Amino acid sequence: METSGRDETGKPAAYRVLARKYRPRDFTGLIGQEPMVRTLTNAFSTGRIAQAWMLTGVRGVGKTTTARILARALNYKTDAIDQPSVDLSVAGVHCDAIMEGRHVDVLEMDAASHTGIDDIRDIIEQVRYAPVSARYKVYIIDEVHMLSNQAFNGLLKTLEEPPPHVKFIFATTEIRKVPITILSRCQRFDLRRIDAALIKQHLAHIGDLEGVEAEDESLAMIARAAEGSMRDAQSIFDQAISHSSGKVTAQTVRDMLGLADRARIIDLFETLMKGDIAAALGEFRAQYDAGADPATVLTELAEFNHLVTRMRFVPSAADDAALSQDERTRGLEMSGALSVRVLSRTWQMLLKGISEVQTANRPVNAAEMVLIRLAHAASLPTLDEALKMLDSGAPASGGVAPRGNGGGTAPGPAASAVGSAFMPSSNGGGGQTMRLVASQPAAEARPEIEPAPSMPEPEAKARINAIADIIALADANRDMRLKVMLKQYVRPVRIEDGKLEVALTGDAPKTLLNDLSNRLQDWTGRRWVVSLSREQGGSTLAEVEAAKRETAFLDARSDPAVAAILSRFPGAKIIDVRIPDAPEVDELDEPANQLPDPGIDNDDEEDI
Repeated sequence: METSGRDETGKPAAYRVLARKYRPRDFTGLIGQEPMVRTLTNAFSTGRIAQAWMLTGVRGVGKTTTARILARALNYKTDAIDQPSVDLSVAGVHCDAIMEGRHVDVLEMDAASHTGIDDIRDIIEQVRYAPVSARYKVYIIDEVHMLSNQAFNGLLKTLEEPPPHVKFIFATTEIRKVPITILSRCQRFDLRRIDAALIKQHLAHIGDLEGVEAEDESLAMIARAAEGSMRDAQSIFDQAISHSSGKVTAQTVRDMLGLADRARIIDLFETLMKGDIAAALGEFRAQYDAGADPATVLTELAEFNHLVTRMRFVPSAADDAALSQDERTRGLEMSGALSVRVLSRTWQMLLKGISEVQTANRPVNAAEMVLIRLAHAASLPTLDEALKMLDSGAPASGGVAPRGNGGGTAPGPAASAVGSAFMPSSNGGGGQTMRLVASQPAAEARPEIEPAPSMPEPEAKARINAIADIIALADANRDMRLKVMLKQYVRPVRIEDGKLEVALTGDAPKTLLNDLSNRLQDWTGRRWVVSLSREQGGSTLAEVEAAKRETAFLDARSDPAVAAILSRFPGAKIIDVRIPDAPEVDELDEPANQLPDPGIDNDDEEDI
């Protein structure tokens, strides 16, 4: 790396941006790519050098730089060493020219501007000639995914059987756009995003070399903003130095990038979790007036929400060097105080809110509405508090009543008979979705229901008067396949002694009637004649059950306890009704020659 600000003659050198000035020149300078370096070291030491490499990763992780270093290693030559080597501590004959991009045998091509077959045809024509001075002729093709299909096809044969003196190095940010036929002929290296702690450490080293003082928090902010890209981090640091007057401060970086104060973001998050809408709006306006972008504020709230959630399950996440002291200590405190349900709901609402703000004509207003929803949702009671409120008619002790829901009379004792579980609302709003679970109602909550007549004692042999009897037989004999088909495809017409006449749905299996006849003979010990009727028949049991389920939903909505819950929590809805199990024979048992009309419901009443 260059560390001096003067050239060979002693005059001030022309200014070079940090991303170029501190560009790695050998494998030891690559930050965060140890697995790739280890693989190449083993390959070079054993002589198993590939014919082509594919380097992939996000912008700024060092794909092009790695390609040049690899080309330098392939053509490494000094007075003492004349073979490929990953130890490039001593500059070789070709090293400077390769790293500066001016070596005649190392050709770089940008596929973004050379996409056609004609450009690849030039390469194909040149590969037959030996290198001028180096050991290998190396072709570095950047953004290779931009090549056309014709260009890829033209390159394929040469890539499969290249001359021994030719090596290819490809780089791309869109690996999925590269044909598999090309990928299968390359040794692939996925360059990882660089950890924020490593970026921060490297920026501090550059600051020492440049004689620039930088606050620890400012370097952490730059490292986070770079999102794993060393080049982006160096560019932002370069810009921050220009904005500063001798010292890079956190406020300088914050103003330059339009970021919010991290400590104030934590304050805002804590206010939202307390449900204090007025204080949250005041803090947000203060940050906006200080120059923070509304979408950025929500994005940083989401990042801190994720950090708190992660700390809840991985407390060691607080040891990350890129975190500020406020994030480390207050994040740990909140991770123990907030439930996963609250954190998950907040995360979903923030993700939806960020997109709303980014597309809104008035981003500030849209952001404030998102914050109002967040604070309102945070003040909603827990499950236990909600049940106590419904039972007693007043907020439970220690509970926080949802703000803005208005008054209303709490439901009576029947509410305690309804179990519920809260889930985050899919629309991102403050409403909750409840899962209603049936349970035995209180004695005073419903009128008495006359019990159904008891079933007669079963005969020694199975008695079949309805399709439900056959289904019961299938269930008893563990023939689940036939049981499902009977429910799904069979429309009953009539049943007589040893005779069964049915109609079938259009998608019924062709062998169903024959299978049914054989099963009945096995189960009852007598021969059954199963015939297909031309009549339409009644409803299938699946259709009957669906109709009963719809009726159950209607009954649930009219239930006083359920209606009280729905009115208590705006946006709530019924998503499930569970009916206590009852023998299907009781529900569908009819005289032998008269099956139930699907349009007529039984007298049995179901408790929901």
